[in-house]
Amino acid sequence: MDTSVQGQAEAAQGTMLAKVGFVAGQIVQEFAWDDDVDEDLRLAIEGVVGSPLEDESYHDGADAVLVWFRADDGDLVDTLVDALTNLVDRGFVVLCTPRTGRDGHVEPSDIEDAAVTAGLHPAGVANVSRTWTVARLVAPRSARR
Repeated sequence: MDTSVQGQAEAAQGTMLAKVGFVAGQIVQEFAWDDDVDEDLRLAIEGVVGSPLEDESYHDGADAVLVWFRADDGDLVDTLVDALTNLVDRGFVVLCTPRTGRDGHVEPSDIEDAAVTAGLHPAGVANVSRTWTVARLVAPRSARR
């Protein structure tokens, strides 16, 4: 790929990651990494936040949690609840599932149902990976008094 085209593609991906909510200085914890994940996406997130992703053994507060989930990984609600353990207030979950037509695809309605059951609200989908659907999930904001 031409370096100027590659640079433009990387800049566009960085912009999309910013729209997802990633910014410099964040701590991002990662769940369910396996050899099928999008390594380019992982590296791009690390590039935006400026540090490596923390693994499942991390026990301090995380600003965001990156979850890789496939249809045969078990219960999505349980996975999302586990992902919330170290999430700080105003933090968010980024749920990555295989795109339609790929092994392990998860239906959007199943994602929404699991998110709501886990106490989260779907807050958009980002086109930042060719092989994974990337959904942002957030805790509902409480009513102002």
